[in-house]
Amino acid sequence: MVCSALFLLGLDFTVLNVAIPALQEDLGPSMAQTQWIVDGYALALGGCVLATGTLGDTYGRRRAFVAGLLLCGLASLLGASADAVEQVIVARCGMGLGAALFMPATLATIVHVFSDDADRRRAISLWAAVAGIGALTGPLAGGWLVEHSTWRAVFWINIPLALALAAVALRVVPESRHVRPGRLDWQGAGLSCAGLLVLVWAVIEAPGRGWTSATVLGAFAGAAVLLGLFVAWEAHSARPMVPPALFGRGPVGPACVALAAMSFCGMGAMFILTLYLQQVRGHSPWEAGVRTIPLSLALAVGAALSPTLLGRFGARVPVTAGLVLVTGGFAVMAGLETGSSYARILAFEALMGLGSGLVAPVATELVLIAVPAAKSGLGSALNDATRQVGSTLGVAVLGSILATVFTWRIEDRLQADPAAQVLLRDQGGSGLLAGASHTGPGTGAVLAQETNAAFAHGMTAAAVAGAGAALLAAALSWRTLPTCARPRVGPPRAAAEPCEPVAAEPAHAAPHR
Repeated sequence: MVCSALFLLGLDFTVLNVAIPALQEDLGPSMAQTQWIVDGYALALGGCVLATGTLGDTYGRRRAFVAGLLLCGLASLLGASADAVEQVIVARCGMGLGAALFMPATLATIVHVFSDDADRRRAISLWAAVAGIGALTGPLAGGWLVEHSTWRAVFWINIPLALALAAVALRVVPESRHVRPGRLDWQGAGLSCAGLLVLVWAVIEAPGRGWTSATVLGAFAGAAVLLGLFVAWEAHSARPMVPPALFGRGPVGPACVALAAMSFCGMGAMFILTLYLQQVRGHSPWEAGVRTIPLSLALAVGAALSPTLLGRFGARVPVTAGLVLVTGGFAVMAGLETGSSYARILAFEALMGLGSGLVAPVATELVLIAVPAAKSGLGSALNDATRQVGSTLGVAVLGSILATVFTWRIEDRLQADPAAQVLLRDQGGSGLLAGASHTGPGTGAVLAQETNAAFAHGMTAAAVAGAGAALLAAALSWRTLPTCARPRVGPPRAAAEPCEPVAAEPAHAAPHR
């Protein structure tokens, strides 16, 4: 049940991307407005999820789950019936806020329902697989909906799904919350929301405004100040929302790093692959979506294997192996060219999906077992915030590297072509790709060839950067993660220090917290 809602969240994260051209033709948004139509969802989700997870612990996780679904459905209705760009932007932000309410409740409910270690691991693995598959299914579903209806269909589809899930949740999802929640840390919640909102805004705006622009640097500085104030407040608060000691509990910090790296690499690679399939290989949104199905299947296989590997080898092996596989996926991507065979694309998808599937469930469990059961919503929100910021950074950073190298290459190769320079100045690389066929038979062929080659150069540079990030995270994971399935929770200790053996407790024991 809760995984069905999580699938809806992942779907909403990416489904609108392929509908943007049709929406632009209908409502005529500016480039800045288009960016916020796409990114408003990520901004609201990433900025608010830490605070909303605590709200679920305090007032009831099922209540937060249902409220989030209803808000998502209401916002989708606003988007589907919009006759102005501003309405679509508000709708996307509302959907993100609804997702921020119900996303932590999904994982917290799983932790509350499954007390057996093995059952909980399988449930978390399913959760992680569904989270990834939902996002990967977005372009496929969006392409089909746009081809058979209008861009509004990507909003309409949410309404019956959200209402049905909310109705079923009221009947089958048990209510749970902190039995003695105390006073909510409103100051901490406000500082965390403000800091994360400014941070995610800066990451989203950096590619367009420039990473060194005064506005972006000022936003990053403001986010650092706000998050620093949040940490200082939590350290001195009598009832902190996020106890600072949490990050001294075993491998929580390294697990968050692994989650962020996995999300950074996975979403960044998916963004680049979608561009490659559509703009270089000429596939329609639906055709491109179909060709990404193997990535979803590989992710599901990795997630299914992770509980067994965790129980047998501890956390270090599956997380490190997964990040090494992700590194291999980027190595394959770095070699892709315009005419590369689909077998190479399949190899990339298999490595990237399998690696991501191995990392996510294990790292998620490491975060959750360090948080008291009464605050499982907070643990889920911490996991979600880490993944969200990593995903946003992956698209922004790897996309910026791709765009920068593409622009350098194309400007150098097409200096003497006035038509290409006009397209490049007015619309950037995507406009140059789309407009190549409209500049005359001879010129169009030259433009298409040069832009495809420039895209391949940019993709190689982005893949090398992604591989470096994944390899660095793999090395850190190998050094810091435990070699046991359920490490002791307590003060920080060296990675080589002994921990509880995997088989130290019977299978029916309650989660160690």
